[in-house]
Order: sequence, then C-alpha cells, then structure tokens
Amino acid sequence: MQNRPTDEISGKFCAMSPLQARKRAQSPRFSSTEFRTALGMFATGVTIVTARAPDGQLVGLTANSFNSVSLKPPLVLWSLSQAASSMDAFRDGSHYAINILAADQQALAMRFATKGVNRFADMAFIEGACGAPLIAGCVASFECFNRSRYVEGDHVIFVGEVEHCSHRAGASPLLYHGGRFYTEHPVLA
Repeated sequence: MQNRPTDEISGKFCAMSPLQARKRAQSPRFSSTEFRTALGMFATGVTIVTARAPDGQLVGLTANSFNSVSLKPPLVLWSLSQAASSMDAFRDGSHYAINILAADQQALAMRFATKGVNRFADMAFIEGACGAPLIAGCVASFECFNRSRYVEGDHVIFVGEVEHCSHRAGASPLLYHGGRFYTEHPVLA
C-alpha cells in the first residue's frame, strides 16, 4: 500500500501536491545582492528604534523592518541583525520605542544608520514612560514591552506589546524605496 499523507486533525487521508509534501525550501537561485535589490522594491516607512540599556546608555538604530501584528493585544514587530552592536541592549531590555520618522527627518535616519557617531547628540527627545527616548517631530511613536524574540536566519524578530502610542495628525512620513528616501504624494483617482 502506498504511503499517503493524512490530515493531522482528522486523521483522514488527504490529497497533497509534491510542493505541499516537501519539508524544506529549495536553495536560492539568486545572489544576496539580487535579493536585497528585490526587497528594495517594497516601499516602507522609516523608523528609529530606541531604548535605554540597563546601564543607562541610550541606544538606537534606523530600521524599516516595522509592521503591525495584532490589534488585541496591540502588537508590532521589527527585526535586527544578530551582528548588531546594540543587540544585547534590545534583547535583554524590557522596553523600547519605535519612532516613525517624518518627511523632514532624513538626516536623523542617516545618523542612526551610521556606525561610530553619537546618534543622540543635540537631538530633541523626551523620555518615554519606561525610559526609551521618544524623538521629537516624529509622525508616530510606540512604546513597547519587549514581549518576545525569535531568531530567524541572521536576524532576531522582536515582537513588542504596545503600552503607549501617539501620532501627529496630518504629518507626512519619511518613505524608503529602492535605496532612496521619498515623501508621500497622493495618488489622484
């Protein structure tokens, strides 16, 4: 008798295509550069994720890997390279803030993406309820409890439970697409 796949819940035999039966992804047939270029075709907002490390030091970085996850409970996610110098502060800390940048904050996005500079020098911010810096002038901010972390590939995916959020109505966000910054322009119907 032929081995046929079964439905895990009902225990009944089910028809399964060869793709469904495969347990592993095929090896990529593209380079890392091709993958990065293709990913760059997805326009995103730009964020700066900030925290206060256990020793009191401020940490932050530019990230466009931000997404909503759930409304109840309010959850968001972002990811960070395992090789990032700030990994310990974000992995071990209890809270962080995600600051969505405004169209006029491109210089901040560049500063927080640059290594070896004082990212917080002369920058206006207030301390959030749990100590993470909230950057002045952002279009929105989310103060998050560091709910869970998942290691996937060369990154860690952080899921934050939002404890406080705010936004500036009518403010234009900073956008990123194809390696360049943009501002929003309404599409005419």
